[in-house]
Amino acid sequence: MMDTSEFQELFSSLTNFRKNRFHSLVWINGRPQTGKNVLIGFFSEVNAKDAKITIGDNCDIASFVSINSADSHRRCIGLSHDIERKNITLEHNVFVGSHVVIKGGAHIGHHSVIAAGTIVDGIQIPPYSLVIGNQMQVKSGYYLKKIKKEKKR
Repeated sequence: MMDTSEFQELFSSLTNFRKNRFHSLVWINGRPQTGKNVLIGFFSEVNAKDAKITIGDNCDIASFVSINSADSHRRCIGLSHDIERKNITLEHNVFVGSHVVIKGGAHIGHHSVIAAGTIVDGIQIPPYSLVIGNQMQVKSGYYLKKIKKEKKR
């Protein structure tokens, strides 16, 4: 039976995905910058090829998440010869639920939560936000209000 490190070595040798510190079934393309205490669940993808993806300290990214700087739809349908790539930033203390897609251009403020199944467009999301749904809805400052309420207790 093959152990995890052997599997990761074999998987990396057969694909473009490099070995990583998260899990042998986390697919990382390019060189994203990841902070301290970052968790990324299995079957998640971080595609930073030819773009800058930054994931701050203490971020928790669930399984089945796609953080993808590339958008190839224009090339696929003949409107462009290139794949459009945009940077992505997750500031520190961001939680990303399972089955989330984070598109190029997204900048997620610190202490924010991205609910499971959300598709995050390439916009600036303020700190302490709750982002839910498809089409996404941003509840700015949602968690800041809760933190202030807890401190009053």
